[in-house]
Order: sequence, then structure tokens, then C-alpha cells
Amino acid sequence: MIIITGGAGFIGSAMLWELNRRGEENIIIVDDLGSTTTEKWRNLSGLRCADVIPKDIFPELLERGALEGISAIIHMGANSSTTETDADHLLTNNFGYSKKIASFCMAHHARLIYASSAATYGDGSNGYGDDIQSLDTLRPLNMYGYSKQLFDRWAFKNGILDHAAGLKFFNVYGPNEYHKGEMSSVVFKAFHQIREKGSIKLFQSHRPDYKDGEQVRDFIYVRDCTRIMAWLLDNHVTGLFNVGTGTARSFKELATATFSALEKQPVIDYIPMPETLRDKYQYYTCADMAKLRMAGFNEPFTLIEDGIREYVQEYLSSDNPYLDARKAH
Repeated sequence: MIIITGGAGFIGSAMLWELNRRGEENIIIVDDLGSTTTEKWRNLSGLRCADVIPKDIFPELLERGALEGISAIIHMGANSSTTETDADHLLTNNFGYSKKIASFCMAHHARLIYASSAATYGDGSNGYGDDIQSLDTLRPLNMYGYSKQLFDRWAFKNGILDHAAGLKFFNVYGPNEYHKGEMSSVVFKAFHQIREKGSIKLFQSHRPDYKDGEQVRDFIYVRDCTRIMAWLLDNHVTGLFNVGTGTARSFKELATATFSALEKQPVIDYIPMPETLRDKYQYYTCADMAKLRMAGFNEPFTLIEDGIREYVQEYLSSDNPYLDARKAH
């Protein structure tokens, strides 16, 4: 049995789709579905699983041995809002909850794959290398990033990472992110801006070494993320790994690719960046992927032009934009 926490969320439900694609259905989803207005539940509606358990009762079920035969826990569940202001909530929900799951996996010899975040790198001044020895040099810029950093450090110091795989996701986009609101990807927002207004708004640059729209990120298609996780399930590789493409692409290139997927000419409006963001804004992020490659993952990553085309044409433009086990190509 495989358990996916955060299994109704963006990456979690995409991983359920990936496992369904491989013919696996003995999977328990752990999550909080929240209000029906977000339609988060729809992420699960076309997929197959054995059970859905509320996240609040899951740790207690683990502690009393109510769930038997667990071979792996894919721990994607967290409050992923970089603007969350309740630090105690993030400490309990992201750090404390993760410690309980990791402790169970170590005691019961279950495979653990968990979500860390590129937010742990802060402003990037110490680089984007996933060398475990550099953990203590990182300085996250927000409490979300710090909650992930806390767990990475705890997992390292307690020997968890000798048996588990932690994943530092960079800028993920793709189907089933629709419930995320302001935390949804730039691609998702760009698609709707083009549909509604015919144009896209991007931030102006406030640094002389970057032109407007040429700030860059490492954008990765969610299906590349799930291929990496599936590979980690099949191969007992351990440690902390970046999950990006290793290639930095500009917001302007992303916007142009979205227009192209919609067969429209680019119309981009550059707007001033809010002053509250200017001191914290990252102009460059790019995952160093050498460690995962050296571990043996050698599949190519999806170019943003190809990923955005598929996302826009097969999902966002569809009457049913959700991942569906019946269409597991």
C-alpha cells in the first residue's frame, strides 16, 4: 500500500495519476479537501484510490497501527503558501506533522519521499546546490521556506535522509493546480489573463542588469516531477534532491509560449513591482540537477514550450481540465 499525503493537492493528485498510469490503485489519499468552492475535490474525481482519510486523524491512525501493509509514504501535504502569516500553524502543520510521518516510516521500514522546497534557498546568494552539507548556510525569506528548512535539517541530523528522499521543488506548473488561487503558477494566471483581456501583465525589472520580463526561474512541468518520484519509488536512492530542469527561462519566454499555445501574438504589459516585494524578489533561480543525474535519473525534462502547449491545449482549454486515469498517456 502507498499513502500520499496532500493527495488531493496539486503535486499529490498528479502523483496519484502517475501511479494509476502504472496500474497501481492500492493507494490511500490523506488530505483536507476544504471548502467545495475551491473544487479541490475534483482533483481526485477522475482518479482511482482505495480510501481518502482526513489529514487530522492520519497521525493517530499511524500511531495505533490501524493502517497495515504500508510500503511507502509520499508526503506532499503542507501549507504551501509563501505569504502565510501564522508561524505557529506552519511549525505544527509543516514541521511537526512531517516529523511524525518520518518517524513512522523509519520504525516500520517504509519508503519515504517528501516535499521540501526551493524556498529554502532564500535569495539564492548561497547558490542552488542540493549538497546536504550546505543546509546550515541557507536563509529562507519566508516562514514557509523556514518550515521546510527546519524539517530538512532535522531529517539530516536524525539520520532520516540516509533512508528517505527529500525533494526541493522549483517552479512547478501543470494540471490540477486550479484550487491554489494566488499560489497557482504563472502559466495558469497567464492563460486566464489572455482569455479575459488579450494580454499578460509582467513585473518591470528594477535592476539594471535585467530587462523587463527577463527575470528567470526554473519552471518544471508537473509530469516531470511525478516521473522523478516514480523513479525514486523504483530505486532506493536517498538524500536531498533538487527538482527542476537545470535550465533558467524568463517570464517573457513563458508568456510568449502561452500566447503561442493559444495561437495568438504576444501582448505583454510591464507593470511596476510593488515596493513591498522589491527587496525580496528573486531575479534568478535555477536548480543544480547534477546530484539527481549522478544518482541515475537520466530522462529528459520537458521544454516549457512543449509543457505549456500540452497544459493549455489538452487541459486548460478543455471542458474537463483535470487529470483523468482514463487518459493516462
